[in-house]
Order: sequence, then structure tokens, then C-alpha cells
Amino acid sequence: MSTLHSILEQMTPEAREALLAHSHRVTFPAGTRIFKERRRAEKFWIIECGTVDLDTHVPGHKDAIIDTLGYGELLGWSWMFRPYTWHLGATATHDVIALEFDAAAVRELCTEDSAVGRSVSTAVAAVIADRLDAARTRLLDLFAPHGSGTPLAHAR
Repeated sequence: MSTLHSILEQMTPEAREALLAHSHRVTFPAGTRIFKERRRAEKFWIIECGTVDLDTHVPGHKDAIIDTLGYGELLGWSWMFRPYTWHLGATATHDVIALEFDAAAVRELCTEDSAVGRSVSTAVAAVIADRLDAARTRLLDLFAPHGSGTPLAHAR
């Protein structure tokens, strides 16, 4: 799991409250494909319970699991940047309870309230940096001749 206990803790209280006003609770049974790579990113989630594998298609190989997300973690950041398409896929590996957000509504909120926008953007940017580092390490572990030499747990 990420070193950030919860993305919400990285936001100002005002931003957290404004963001949570745009959420509702959803569930995904284990095995549910939540989203697919290259499809439109119209929602995002904060996981309250359960786990989700992030994966990517690797031609000539089975999909590679890049990361596993759990409590407090942001599921999906592609909603924030044009063209608003997923960079990875996601599958619930254990039953998931999550807060779901409508991406267009949150983008509008961030545009209307610049302080909220800065807080949300900063928190999401930290997630992106963490995920890129994890993805790089995982791909090296999977495909480099001798791996990256860094265990996945230490890459995050």
C-alpha cells in the first residue's frame, strides 16, 4: 500500500469536505473489471475496503499487474487530464467498498474553487508520482533480464 494512508488526508479540510459532497458509496464484488485501459475515464474512487489490481496490456504476454491498491487509496487519476482515458485497467481482487466520484463534476468543482482545485491536484499528483515509480519497478521486475533489484514493496 502507498505510504499515504489516505488521499483525503493530503487535502485541506475545505477541499476534503467539498470533494466528499460529490461522492456516494458503491461496491464491486471480487473479480469485477472496474475499468479497462484506453476507455473513457468518467469516474474515480477512493477505496474504503477491499483490494484492486491495476494492470496493463503487454503484447505477447498476459496482462501485467502493476500495483495493488487498498484502504484509503485513489483508484483512477486519468479523469483529471485530457483525453480522459484510462492508462491502466483495474479489477477488484477482494470485495470492494469505495466512494465513487463523477469526474466531470469534480473537474467543475476544481475549476470553480481554485483552492479546492489546488488541493485536489496536489494530492492526485502525489498519487501519480507514486504509481509511475511503482509501475517502472514492477515492469523491470517482470521483463528486465535480472529484474530491477528493488522489491516491489520498497518501490512505493
